[in-house]
Amino acid sequence: MSLPPSAAPMSSSEFIAALRGLSHRYWGTHPFHVRMHGGGLSEYELKIWAANRWYYQCVLPQKDAAIISNCPVPEIRREWLDRIAYHDGAKAGDGGIERWLRLCTAVGLGREEVLDQRHVAPGVRFAVDAYVTFARTKPWLEAVASGLTEMFAGHLMQRRVADMLANYSWIAREDLAYFTDRIDKVSGEGKGTLDIVVRHAVTREQQEKAIAALSFKTDVLWSMLDAIERAAAKE
Repeated sequence: MSLPPSAAPMSSSEFIAALRGLSHRYWGTHPFHVRMHGGGLSEYELKIWAANRWYYQCVLPQKDAAIISNCPVPEIRREWLDRIAYHDGAKAGDGGIERWLRLCTAVGLGREEVLDQRHVAPGVRFAVDAYVTFARTKPWLEAVASGLTEMFAGHLMQRRVADMLANYSWIAREDLAYFTDRIDKVSGEGKGTLDIVVRHAVTREQQEKAIAALSFKTDVLWSMLDAIERAAAKE
């Protein structure tokens, strides 16, 4: 439903509260994640989770490049380049994507079977591709706002490291380098992304679209875990 022309923009505090109010929809509360943190996943379920999360991780640089291609603001483009470099790494064998592959190896996956995506569930592929398409086709501010799930990620990553070390004896701390390295990084990115969205979403319509974009992203993540859970149940 479109807003009436006279709808006043929310104050910054109201807008931020509305965005943060979507935290309950983040995938940290999904039953699959709850079981993971409680030590309830089998080795096979962990493999399926890691292999499918790989598909999400490996397209993040493409998502971020799409945002840059649509953004007319030089300082934001410069800031966003760091995200691509973080995941792709400065050289081969480096970066967030490589750290995720290390985790895949730790849970018992061969590198080839991860890279060829043989374990990627159709529902995961559909959800992740929809996210990349969103970044390519929506206005840059909405695409940036969709990434505000970063606001909810740091605490979950801290818990994940502790819970996986406590509950899955074959996983070592160094195998969780993706999470341990990302905890501080994602907190900084979340603050930076929120600042961009609050500064540039100046009309009520832009604010509502930013909230809708973040809602869409939570749906993407939740749908991914739904599909992972179904795929893992086929053992």
